[in-house]
Amino acid sequence: MEQETKSEEPRPQHKQEPSKMQSQRKNIRGVVAKSRANQNGGDEQRPRPAALGLDGVVSRRAVFEQWAESLSEERPSTKRQLSAESVAKCVSVSKRRDTVVHANTHASKALTHTSPATKPGKPLTRRRSRKQLFNSTDVFQRVETHAINAGKELREQCVFSASTTAQCVTQGARNELEKLRAIWVWLCHNIEYDLDGYLGVSPKLCSPDEVIKEGRAVCSGYSSICLEMCREVGIKCQEVSGYSKGIGYQTSGRRSDESDHMWNVVWLEGQWWLLDACWGAGRVNMQTKTFIRNYDDFYFLTEPSEFIDTHFPDQSEWQLLDTTLSWEEFEKRAITSSAFYSLGLKLKQHHRVTTDDGETKVCMNFPRAMSVTYELLPHDARTETNTARCAQSDAPRQQGAPEEGDSSGSSARLSLTSLGMTLQLNPPEAGSYDLRLFARPLSESAKHRWVCTVEVVCPVAAEREEVPANPFQSWGVCVCAGELGVERCSAGSDVTEVGEGGDCVFTMHTSRPLMMLCELAHTSLDPARAKRCLATQIGPTQLACHVVCPVRGFYRLSVFVRDYNNGDGNFQNVGNFLLHCRNASAEPENLFPPNLGPWCGPGIRTQQAGLSQFSHTGPVVSLPQGRCNISFHKGSPDLQVHAGLSAELHQETTVPGRQGLNTELREEAFPLSRHLLLTQMDGKVTASVCVPQRGVYRLSLYGRTPPQQDYSPLCEFVLRSVCEERGEPFPCVYSAWGRGCVLLEPRGGVLVAGQQVSFRVRVPGARSVCVIGEKHTELKMNKSRVWEGQAHTGHGTLTHIKLAAATTETDSMAILLTWDVHNLPNEL
Repeated sequence: MEQETKSEEPRPQHKQEPSKMQSQRKNIRGVVAKSRANQNGGDEQRPRPAALGLDGVVSRRAVFEQWAESLSEERPSTKRQLSAESVAKCVSVSKRRDTVVHANTHASKALTHTSPATKPGKPLTRRRSRKQLFNSTDVFQRVETHAINAGKELREQCVFSASTTAQCVTQGARNELEKLRAIWVWLCHNIEYDLDGYLGVSPKLCSPDEVIKEGRAVCSGYSSICLEMCREVGIKCQEVSGYSKGIGYQTSGRRSDESDHMWNVVWLEGQWWLLDACWGAGRVNMQTKTFIRNYDDFYFLTEPSEFIDTHFPDQSEWQLLDTTLSWEEFEKRAITSSAFYSLGLKLKQHHRVTTDDGETKVCMNFPRAMSVTYELLPHDARTETNTARCAQSDAPRQQGAPEEGDSSGSSARLSLTSLGMTLQLNPPEAGSYDLRLFARPLSESAKHRWVCTVEVVCPVAAEREEVPANPFQSWGVCVCAGELGVERCSAGSDVTEVGEGGDCVFTMHTSRPLMMLCELAHTSLDPARAKRCLATQIGPTQLACHVVCPVRGFYRLSVFVRDYNNGDGNFQNVGNFLLHCRNASAEPENLFPPNLGPWCGPGIRTQQAGLSQFSHTGPVVSLPQGRCNISFHKGSPDLQVHAGLSAELHQETTVPGRQGLNTELREEAFPLSRHLLLTQMDGKVTASVCVPQRGVYRLSLYGRTPPQQDYSPLCEFVLRSVCEERGEPFPCVYSAWGRGCVLLEPRGGVLVAGQQVSFRVRVPGARSVCVIGEKHTELKMNKSRVWEGQAHTGHGTLTHIKLAAATTETDSMAILLTWDVHNLPNEL
């Protein structure tokens, strides 16, 4: 069933000068008066009709024939031969194939596109196109306005004669093309489709005058009126019977004995042209059983190569093609709408497609960027109220089918570029399907219009893993990505295979700074857990998304961006990518920390803060030994940097006894802050991390510049340790441990009692440095300005050893660092 498109109202009537409008009405009244005078006998010298009906009443046919004869001197010979037949003819609804309405009362040859007097055949010259006949329908503006106004005037005067109507609506037309256009416009705007007659609710109207009076007709009524009116004004016209793809159409493999549709051909500019006023007038809504006016200019002088998609004449010559199509070829062709050609679309496979190993592709080319949606339905799912075939039969096009389509299913995968689309189809079961395609220009916000239906035959369905729904319709980089600032992407519309570890990285190069959000979807992954599978990095010219896949199967990764400096702007979708993970671990420790911000790794924020030359340029850092040093340079010595280490549900760790000792050290708990040591020099900062156990950690960097009081987030790193050995903490750091202070040894924050330990540190501006244990041990400065010396860890009475320093500005000693001391247990 075809989608509902916006109805095209009649062309606006341009205001005319009162004198001109009065002149037109006077001319129309003159034609009407003359016609009525002829029908009523004319002047007194005109002989009375000889053929009388019952009670002496003159029959209508006799009056019409006598009137036609009286005008024989003014009308072309072809009209004189055909008018009597036209008025007496009543066309049945179903015409048997090979039946053609002939040009006179005697059998004659069908008119052709090469000569009106010979049987259709190959043209002697190259066929002219519609665009060569007229560049734009705007050239008919004057003619159309007059035809619409004349139609209203005739109805007001209760004039329902086809001949009179033809004369009135074509007044002022300068050639046959303008006359035909006037007749076409009048037909499409004054005759509704007789849906009750089509459904058998009421009798079908046959004669042209009855059709005009009631303002309704089936397809044969449209074609017969077109025939009558064209001949009235001297245009050679024929009715053509045949078949159409529409309501109730089935690809049965053979055609029925009776054709189901009628249309016209006209002779203009030395060749035959096709037109269908029934389809040009509008469509029907089978749900409400009503006719919907929707003027469609496409069916006026349609190109034969386009007309054949939906119209198959009884006589193949009326295809007007150099090479005619067989019925089988006609059935295989895709069903197209007028929008398909008005948008300039082209199918690479303009026919039925068959899957190979459960897969097939449908490709379509565009002249400009398009937004496309689709719908794949079983071929037998069509009903009276929801048909998958959106074309016309004897009835006009059916209205009421979904317009937008449903592109979120897993049976197809759509990818778009600025010049075309590719649709990968994987039908869920063997059988026949109807693929309905909808499109609209990307620059427009109107609803998608149905453009074509392609039959898909699937002999054998292939087993497929379930693909998550894609509410954003297309896969790969979106067509609008360039306008949104995305230049290129590391992934496309094809499936991205994820490595054995379940990790992959997507990068996008940008033309301007952008903000990014990402969404990951899997059929068995809840949203909260899916968020822990993503880590985003935002750089000035590049965006990166690190993905971890905890379970096997297909994933959808959707990316959204907005301008970096537009904090109030909305995020827009720029890409949707399909990932496939064959081997993955569902262990929670493989996921990223919860509530990660968008500032993972070095990026715009660190650049704005003056940080550079990061030792680790990515947001995810692997710790095979459980430790790392992340260093970077800062542009301003006034920038103060702070760091923090965290992990989900972290329980304070304990340090067990070391190997090689006869007895175990007692266990103590340490916070995560003891596993991070920040060393700040004038131009360089180093964050040293030694994680307590395997797992995933978050290292957060903050910065401030005095007089700023609060620290602002700069970036975050995800640390992933696979080391089974427990890492030792660092010494506890105090506020006096400031810029320029460097701990060389001992780096471990836990010392063993009863040992002599070497201490080596740098403390800028210190007057003296000492180690405070059971006694004070003064350190000495060497030539490298390093304070060094040895101190004893005590005999079991100490729990901590402190490092203190006195500066030149004060005599008091300030505590810099403290170490925990583990005492050996008594062996007695």
